[in-house]
Amino acid sequence: MEINTLFDYLKLFEKDTRLNVWHFSLLSAVLYLGYRQRQSKIIKVSRSRIMSLSHVKTLPTYHKYFKELQTMGYIKYTPSYNPGYQSEIELLSIK
Repeated sequence: MEINTLFDYLKLFEKDTRLNVWHFSLLSAVLYLGYRQRQSKIIKVSRSRIMSLSHVKTLPTYHKYFKELQTMGYIKYTPSYNPGYQSEIELLSIK
């Protein structure tokens, strides 16, 4: 992920009044992982890594806001049910 793409997503998130601090925290963690992986579309993730980076401490909080991000159309989550493979998050198109 290039820095300009990162800024484009942040500008989009800034304009959405539905988002709160928990959404921003989760999205920031996903964008950080995308930047580290040099991926702008499909990002390999683990729940524990996202929770650690976003400082979300409880599973109910994580699941609630992560699900809302999917419902709002920011991400598409593809779980991996195999412990040897990471799940994937697709960042959906910038509106």
